[in-house]
Amino acid sequence: MYRFRLPNYNAQCLSINLFLKTSFFRFYCLANVLVPTMAFTLPARIDVHSHFLPSFYQDALRANGHSHPDGMPAIPPWSPEDHLELMDAANIKKSIISISSPGTNLDSNAPSSSTIELTRQCNAYAAKLKGAYPNQIGFWASLPLPDVNATLAEIDTAVSEGCDGFSLLTNYHGEYLGDTKFDPIFKKLNQIGATIFIHPTAPCIHSSTTNASTKAVPFGSQYPIPIFEFLFDTARTVINLFYSGTVDQCPNVKFIIPHSGGTLPPLITRFTAFGALVPGTKTLDPEQVRKQMTEQFYFDLAGTIFDGDTGGRGQLKAFVEGFDISFEKLLYGSDFPFTKLTSAMTLANRMKDGLEHLFTVEERKAIYELNAIKLLSEGKLKKLN
Repeated sequence: MYRFRLPNYNAQCLSINLFLKTSFFRFYCLANVLVPTMAFTLPARIDVHSHFLPSFYQDALRANGHSHPDGMPAIPPWSPEDHLELMDAANIKKSIISISSPGTNLDSNAPSSSTIELTRQCNAYAAKLKGAYPNQIGFWASLPLPDVNATLAEIDTAVSEGCDGFSLLTNYHGEYLGDTKFDPIFKKLNQIGATIFIHPTAPCIHSSTTNASTKAVPFGSQYPIPIFEFLFDTARTVINLFYSGTVDQCPNVKFIIPHSGGTLPPLITRFTAFGALVPGTKTLDPEQVRKQMTEQFYFDLAGTIFDGDTGGRGQLKAFVEGFDISFEKLLYGSDFPFTKLTSAMTLANRMKDGLEHLFTVEERKAIYELNAIKLLSEGKLKKLN
């Protein structure tokens, strides 16, 4: 239950109803200074985009040079108690947790065994947490990519532990989803009908001759990677999944794309039509791509996707109206704890206003909760013999 306290000055002269309508109150919310005293309930929701950082994972980040992951100010504090506090504040009925960027492969020069061990630790921890809170916690399992054999083994283990699907980064030190190297992995994920949550990371270039990788960030450390490089890498990866034929080969896989698709939406027409306009380039069938997006792709609403005084403009409006994206393909995401509690609440209230301007009551209920319930139910993983 989210609560706030009226400031001691000026507001004492206002009725509560008038105060709630003032721009001063909205500023007070956006300033992230709300504190508990008065009830403010948000619609019930399921969070498909939130993260966990147990102490051993935080230690691994620091030991491998990721004290400021992706250029962020610091590793965010996290505990199960912190997570449950967010869930209570934002009226989150269930949270599907995952490891965020930079994932579990923290050093491209380290032996594969270190990635395998950290991945196993993280998945075992998440499974234990789900066991302790079966109605509140689920998890997208990490995989020790780019090691194909280890990944195939970890899929079986994670399924046996009750994972709800898998979290894959857009690239693994420059080896992008859609690379033919990963075909056996996607074949298995298709066989078990997996749900894949794709999370962006720093764009990289991989050298096939030296097996080395280089971050492809023209501005260096000038800007944190999540500001815009995350969104670019999301688009890059999804386009590669289509061009490589991976989506064609995986009709049973459901994909969750974060941040309302990143920069993918304005590129959909371009990459689907390019082959027909430029001889010598690969041709895609725009109608087939659109059909696959309609049937297999979901988009979470984490981030700053609403604009305008009421939130009725911005990225989401352009996406759903410009490309006729159904409300049935939209899911709630908090991005906690990289989005801290107060900021997550600011965005949740912003989302509440924005969705009210774009969708009906029934459609909003689906976006917040029912779409995720359906996806999680349909995505129950098949165990292979």
